[in-house]
Amino acid sequence: MLKDLFGKKRKFATVPTKPIERAPAIEQKEVPEGLMSKCPHCGTIHYSKDLEKNLRVCKGCQHHYSLSAPERIASLLDDGVLTEEFDVDMLSANPLGFPGYLDKLEKDKELSNLNEAIVTGEGLLMGNRIVIGVMDSRFRMGSMGSVVGEKITRAIERALERKLPVILFAASGGARMQEGALSLMQMAKTSAALAQMDREGLLFISVMTHPTTGGVSASFASLGDINIAEPGATIGFAGRRIIEQTIRQELPKDFQTAEFLLKHGQLDMVVHRKNMRETLGKIVEMHTVREGV
Repeated sequence: MLKDLFGKKRKFATVPTKPIERAPAIEQKEVPEGLMSKCPHCGTIHYSKDLEKNLRVCKGCQHHYSLSAPERIASLLDDGVLTEEFDVDMLSANPLGFPGYLDKLEKDKELSNLNEAIVTGEGLLMGNRIVIGVMDSRFRMGSMGSVVGEKITRAIERALERKLPVILFAASGGARMQEGALSLMQMAKTSAALAQMDREGLLFISVMTHPTTGGVSASFASLGDINIAEPGATIGFAGRRIIEQTIRQELPKDFQTAEFLLKHGQLDMVVHRKNMRETLGKIVEMHTVREGV
């Protein structure tokens, strides 16, 4: 046929190709979870053990990671332990019947190995007896419910009985919404207990860590005879966006940071974590009256 006579012919012969041999895949080893962490501010990669040795402070930008209550106590007190812990078995109930609240509490107990969002007790700080409370943001974001407020109040009452100074470390998202007005009542209760401390002339040091917000910032956390914060801590009542929408103005970039508050007279000092034990120890020592002196 004409199609076959005038059809295009291939100029080159085709050679059957062999399958391409690929190099064997290199087995990728998984990095164990928790072995390393990346700084959320500067991106520096840390080995977790090195970060712990540095009190969980980034060596690149000095960002202060959150500390759990046990970690805080270990970094601060003599021998790293409480001599007496208060109200260990005090547990939250569900007074308003809030759906799923008890299940969330159980999950937080498993996560933190704590019964509530604060640890209180007595300990030694550079040889001086103190009453201390340390909030833990892993438990309901450190929110203040009935038990947190009650534990703080009882710790203050024990300090009154024993004539001891009180140091409270705040780390909180504010009042615990699942307990409604019962949570808000803790603001007044803790403040009233501290007013009694003031009347008795006993020392109260408030240390605000990241974050200290909502009802906690508007109650006991701001009532210290000396108010201290860690570098970069967010401290404030309402959120930045809400304030900007209310006043219809753009706020400074460093608004609600520890440094901003120090500059505007709302803090007495901002103290790096590596200096916290020494600074608090010196303040307590200055306010301690020795027998026979």
